[in-house]
Amino acid sequence: MTDSAFFDGIIKILFVCVIITAAYIITTKNLITLVRVYALQSLTLVFIALALYWYEGAAILLEIALITLVFKVIVIPYFIATVQEKIRIKRDIEFHFLSPTSSLLFSLALMLLVYITLSRIFQDTLAKGSIGTPLFFGAVIGISLVLMGMMVTFSRKKAITKVLGYLSMENGVLLFGLFATELPFIIEFLIIIDLVILILLTTILTVGIDSTLEEYHNRLHRFYLWEEQEESP
Repeated sequence: MTDSAFFDGIIKILFVCVIITAAYIITTKNLITLVRVYALQSLTLVFIALALYWYEGAAILLEIALITLVFKVIVIPYFIATVQEKIRIKRDIEFHFLSPTSSLLFSLALMLLVYITLSRIFQDTLAKGSIGTPLFFGAVIGISLVLMGMMVTFSRKKAITKVLGYLSMENGVLLFGLFATELPFIIEFLIIIDLVILILLTTILTVGIDSTLEEYHNRLHRFYLWEEQEESP
């Protein structure tokens, strides 16, 4: 088996893993499962970047794989899981506009539309055969992942779920960048910094998102963000 054929087979398997994780993020209601699936999706992107590094030898791919592993597989999922445990919200069962089944069907339609559109744009790339095919499907799945993450952001009610939708969108941008554009390491680094800031702000707001004022104060107590001081007599 040649290097290009082996690379093509590995990339196809990883693409399937990305699609499966995206489908889980769209349909699952358990927040702990959502965090784990997001971490698995990010880990899949790490393997894709490593496969591209093995095939192309560009050092920037190894750097992107490392920073993605540290932040998106370890740090961000751990932070979200910790906050989710503190606020004691385990499930997001309410959906806007689309149910889990209709969301999945709509995602398949979006992916088909992206495939048809990009097949006309990437005609020259597809003509290159085994080398052009992964580039094309990387672009298709990357854009589809962005749209699917956007759908999660608009269709779910819990703030943590919306954050995970946004993070899934960023995974799609990264996947598209790995195959269709040159993504400098500094840009990816800045994107991750922005994501960390977003999560810090959004998860704090999540503490009282679905509670009364009294419950909101009680939840802030668990985060040590609100402390009532007794007045001295």
